Amino acid sequence: MSRPSSEQKPASAPVKLPRKETSKPSIFWVLAGIIIPIMSIAVRFKVVDGDKLPRRGAFVVAPNHYTEIDPVMIGMVSWHLGRMPRFLAKGSLFKIPVVGWLLRKSGQVPVERAGSARGSAPLQSAQQIVDDGRIVIIYPEGSLTRDPDMWPMRGKTGAARMALEHDIPVIPVAHWGAQQVMARYGKKISFFPRKTVTVKVGDPVDLSAFRGRNLDSATLNEATAAIMEAITSLLEDLRGEKAPETRWNPAEHDQKETGRFES
Repeated sequence: MSRPSSEQKPASAPVKLPRKETSKPSIFWVLAGIIIPIMSIAVRFKVVDGDKLPRRGAFVVAPNHYTEIDPVMIGMVSWHLGRMPRFLAKGSLFKIPVVGWLLRKSGQVPVERAGSARGSAPLQSAQQIVDDGRIVIIYPEGSLTRDPDMWPMRGKTGAARMALEHDIPVIPVAHWGAQQVMARYGKKISFFPRKTVTVKVGDPVDLSAFRGRNLDSATLNEATAAIMEAITSLLEDLRGEKAPETRWNPAEHDQKETGRFES
């Protein structure tokens, strides 16, 4: 089984995990046994500062989002670094036979559309994740970036809200290279030649200025901007480029924030 390399700590270094995640085999072991060998044919990982991902306790992982295969990439890296990946996932996925069962058994969090009678479910699931000392991966952009050059676009407030409401850290993560494995709106995986995806883990985002404040839209938007700035800075390091000074806002370009949009 291929493991990602790390510039700070070997990926095979022993880690201490919450007992509930390691006391017995779980559905994660099944999924990893199926997905990782297959995807390792297509991709190798280079992980920078992987030791910055906390080995215990609850926190939010906030990555950039530019291809449909991003969750698989981040999930594999999270697994290799010793934490079980849990995502906020579209509620409709939970209604698909087998897929829905796997999502539920692996502790993924369903997110229903606005106005749904089950709209409180993500909050309840998120609280359980925090109580159990686990992690949740939230894409602050909410959907694939609309930025033409795949820089992080304007963020939504879900990651900031969860972190501030539950007083847990946000760990920013950037990755680059997944677009060679699957194009931004593609559905096919390119297995050959094998690609390299580079992942960089950042320091916890400093949200101290927002803790204890009323979580109104102004506070959450400011906190979200800080999270997006941290993610973008990591991606600039990976790409060796500077991001645009103004973050892409779909509303200013007559774009929807959901669905497929090529240009």
